[in-house]
Formats: sequence, C-alpha cells, structure tokens
Amino acid sequence: MRLMLAGLTATLALLTAACGDDGNGGPRTATAAAGGAVTAPPTDFTLRSDAFPDGATIPLKYTCSGNNVSVPLSWSGAPAGTKTFALIVDDPDAPIAGGFVHWVAYDIPANVSALPEGVPEGDAVAGGGTQGANGRGTRAYTGPCPPAGAPHHYYFRLFALDAPLGLPPGAARADVEAAVRGHVLGGATLVGVFGR
Repeated sequence: MRLMLAGLTATLALLTAACGDDGNGGPRTATAAAGGAVTAPPTDFTLRSDAFPDGATIPLKYTCSGNNVSVPLSWSGAPAGTKTFALIVDDPDAPIAGGFVHWVAYDIPANVSALPEGVPEGDAVAGGGTQGANGRGTRAYTGPCPPAGAPHHYYFRLFALDAPLGLPPGAARADVEAAVRGHVLGGATLVGVFGR
C-alpha cells in the first residue's frame, strides 16, 4: 500500500510539472522555438497582440494573402535590469531546415513596450532598434505564406536582455540567437496559426 501511494504521489508530481505550473501557481512562460534554440528563465513577462489572441488564427491582413503588414505587438512585465529586447518570428512548420524566418529585430530599447502595426522595411525599427534579415533576405516583416495544406504555427519570441547586441542591420536569426546567449533575463512567446 505504501509503495502504491508513493507511486501515485510521484505520478501526480510529474503530471503537475507537465501541465506547465511554474511552482507558484502560475503558467510557465514558453520562450524557445521548436527545437529549443534559446531558452529563458520564467518570469511575468508577457507578449500580446491586439490582432489575435495567443493560439488563434492570424488575420489575413498580416499575411501574404492580405496586405502583408507587420502584426502589432505589445509587452509588459519585463524583468528588472532589462536594457534591450530582441524579437524573432519564425515558422518551424515550414518545409525547410530550421523553419522559415518572418521577422528579426534587436536592440529595441528597454523603454519601448510595443511595436505598431505596419513597421516599414529598413534598417531601423520605429522607436529605436534594428531590423535583421528575414527568410526572403529583406530587413522587414514578411507575413505567413504557407503552402496549401495544414495550418502552420508562427512563433513570436521576445527576449529581455541585459545588454544591447550591437549587431549591424540585417543580422540573421542564427547570429541574433548566438548573441543573446548569456544575456537573456526573460522571454515571452505569442503563437499564431495560419493556413491556406
């Protein structure tokens, strides 16, 4: 009987961990793309969009089937000591190695807490910051554009960093992921879905 109770207790502990509890009654913040390229400690840091809730369909306007303008984003709860933010948006479901990169931005100042809809192509991000290269090789947001079939998942990952990265405009996702290592204070993820 004691062995049975011990086994049940262990199983419940594992199920609780698997359900995403952070140990304080709150949800665990997801911060890595599929494949776990970069992780961050859990915090109250949250990322949201007025265009769609987490896990919902991305409206046509923000895709290649619509106006292909960048999604409006806002965030709150950045950890103390945050100096800059870095943003990576990608599609791990894309049929290419490493998925497809839709947007890269970094050195966004700590006093910025939102990116507006329709950030234009170019080196700079409105309010401060630098744009990296997307999968098309441009310094801009490029919207979801999956092949016909099952919907894809689009990960908007925002990292709170303890220092600026100092990378030049047009840096690739891999360069940004390498540069943030050791500087991540917290991270937040928003996931959108889109299919054609």
